[in-house]
Amino acid sequence: MKISFVIPAFNEAENIGPCLSSLFRELEGDPFPAEIIVVNNASTDATGDIAAQFPGVVVVDEPRKGLVMARQAGFLRATGDLVANVDADSRLTPGWIQSVRKEFAKDPELVCLSGPYIYYDLPRWKRAVTKFFYILAFGAYLGTKFVLRVSSMAQGGNFVVRRAALEQIGGFDVSIDFFGEDTDIARRLSKVGSVKFTFSLPMYSSGRRFAGEGMLRTGFLYMLNYLWVSFSGRPRTTTSTDVRIGC
Repeated sequence: MKISFVIPAFNEAENIGPCLSSLFRELEGDPFPAEIIVVNNASTDATGDIAAQFPGVVVVDEPRKGLVMARQAGFLRATGDLVANVDADSRLTPGWIQSVRKEFAKDPELVCLSGPYIYYDLPRWKRAVTKFFYILAFGAYLGTKFVLRVSSMAQGGNFVVRRAALEQIGGFDVSIDFFGEDTDIARRLSKVGSVKFTFSLPMYSSGRRFAGEGMLRTGFLYMLNYLWVSFSGRPRTTTSTDVRIGC
């Protein structure tokens, strides 16, 4: 079972190295095939050059700036049975790849697997607040998936999909800017198979959006758009603030 890692990156010269290093550490000794695709998404810094220095990493240039544009470009280049979507400011936790393989191997109906973030650069009290947000989000996930049966949940930047299922639903919706893109994928994939969110698949990530836009505002926007996409199929928020370096 081959895994394709797709990493969208706009002006991520500071983060792409640590992200890729975490992938290589997890892949050491792993007997299963994998490929790593970095989508250089209209960067004006050295993101692409730094990624290209890592052996075997494929750099795909996508001049149309946008997270979902980059995810789609990486998906179209991917050849693996599974497509792992990882953001450039994230790092894999120990055992992440083994957990993914185990979950997909034991459930042939599983088409999408996702887990939460551990925000490595936020102070302790802010990390506690994000855990509270996750509890609320998980409650909403249980309601929309098992009670109302209208949607499911995925964490953008920490979700893995079967490539065949993603092809079946037509890939990513590039008309979505940012908020709700992961819920849109989870909602559409839930029509063709099982979508699972589990706290057993955490990933380290930067909390720079929480720091830049505020904890309450960011949490509110995520929850608002999760519910909006779940029930209407479209996000409520059509634009986003770019918190990446050099934007």
